[in-house]
Amino acid sequence: MSGPSVFLPGSTIGVMGSGQLGRMFAIAARRMGYRVHTFSPERDTPTGQVADVEICASYEDEGAVRAFAKGVDVLTFEFENVPVQSVEWAAEQCVVRPSGRVLHVCQHRLREKEFLQASGLPLPAFAPVTSEAHLRAAVERLGIPSVLKTAAFGYDGKGQRKITAESDLAEVWSSFAGQAAVLEAWVPFEREVSVLVARGVDGSTATYPVCENSHANHVLDLTLVPARISEFAAREACALAVQAAVALDLTGLLAVEMFLLPGDRLLVNELAPRPHNSGHFSFDASVTSQFEQQLRAVCGLPLGSTELLRPTAMANLLGDVWGDGEPDWAAAAALPEVKIHLYGKAAPRPGRKMGHLVALGATLEKAQEQVQEARRRLRRQP
Repeated sequence: MSGPSVFLPGSTIGVMGSGQLGRMFAIAARRMGYRVHTFSPERDTPTGQVADVEICASYEDEGAVRAFAKGVDVLTFEFENVPVQSVEWAAEQCVVRPSGRVLHVCQHRLREKEFLQASGLPLPAFAPVTSEAHLRAAVERLGIPSVLKTAAFGYDGKGQRKITAESDLAEVWSSFAGQAAVLEAWVPFEREVSVLVARGVDGSTATYPVCENSHANHVLDLTLVPARISEFAAREACALAVQAAVALDLTGLLAVEMFLLPGDRLLVNELAPRPHNSGHFSFDASVTSQFEQQLRAVCGLPLGSTELLRPTAMANLLGDVWGDGEPDWAAAAALPEVKIHLYGKAAPRPGRKMGHLVALGATLEKAQEQVQEARRRLRRQP
């Protein structure tokens, strides 16, 4: 649907999805005077708790999707795995940013990798896999170790298997239950990094400082900003992120995850056309948070400054932290440069993202020390 290119404060923003990314987006939007409606199959969600309106319906419910879209001025997303058909229904009723094409590319690993390859972006070698025979041929070509990933709906390490010399390929393929997959060559990276880039309606872009990320059990554990990499690698990472955003013709926010190899060589790993876990630091440590930047981009406003105010570290809080009972929030809050963010999820479960901590420091080392100490303090001592 064509419509105005600029949506000023007072407009209503629709968010497909209702998790913690939508929650923080809604907080930023309401602070700037926008109304927020959220749509997902669940009730009392992290986003719904702070939105003006929470709609609970299936993404496959055409009537509900169209009615929701009619009630907003511009629609955006807090996760990319919204059915393409739902996006098309919505686009007939309101302005949608980013476009359905962007989601279509980024919600499927094989499409995403083929897009990156066609756009001239560097990435690990890969091969599509749709059968055990394909898997055996791909392993023969790409070597061992390698990683088999589901082509669709993978997130936080779900749907992934590492292939080693000891792997039973028949068993590995059986565990995928016939799902299309992608085999990726193993990358001997030195660091995992990410770049957040915003692109406005007018084609302007703004990148955040490069994030350095470490994972535990395939889930982001700690982010340090700015990344401990060379100035050359930082410039190259930001340039690759902008290249990806331009190639997608994105309006909105894009997170580009990359591997840093020896010799400052970078390979693109994944794209996420939305705010990203590694960008949570920006709520406290940047002039403009990633959530406000997403809002500015999709509403056609000028992009904000991405300046980092101080070195910062972010630590995820998973449900495991609740293993000994309610965490000791006062103990963590006693560290004055630590910020506590909780997502309003009622039931902590091992591995479930429940919140995060951010620490600002005079140095990156001090910020990392503080955020890790705060997380340690949350676990009540016997």
